[in-house]
Amino acid sequence: MTRWHLPLPDPAATEQLGVWLAATAEPGDVLLMSGDLGAGKTTLARGLARGLGITEAVTSPTFALHHSYRGRLTLEHLDLYRLTPGEIEAAGLPEVWEGGRGVVAIEWPERLRDETLDLRPRSALALALAPDDGEGRLALLEAPPETRAAAWLAAVGARAGAPREA
Repeated sequence: MTRWHLPLPDPAATEQLGVWLAATAEPGDVLLMSGDLGAGKTTLARGLARGLGITEAVTSPTFALHHSYRGRLTLEHLDLYRLTPGEIEAAGLPEVWEGGRGVVAIEWPERLRDETLDLRPRSALALALAPDDGEGRLALLEAPPETRAAAWLAAVGARAGAPREA
């Protein structure tokens, strides 16, 4: 597994990470965003949207489950907080990330798996936002080796000034 972490001292830095992700994103890229409520997942998605040239307001899809935005690449933004894997499958949401047409950002990816069903995409970039000193956050990024996600992480790392390996 390729892993690194990047301190994000404020929301602007969190949004900038999203811009870096967008700059190197390709169709079919999937970003699994985890972290507590208020950790900055939607802020990161706003940066991703801005970096993809999306000008409309990006909001959390908590109640809608799925928002789609058009830019250089389509951004599919999902929030799975209230769902079980069975409900995710029944709603046809795996088709969103299996289609490979744009960039998919999934909030609450831990909801993709339980003891009977595992819907996690195999080549996804995992990003966890955790509290850091003061008001800041720490982004922990992880990608399976020799996958598109690992290449995406390396490209983002080059833009971010070679973050520390975790």
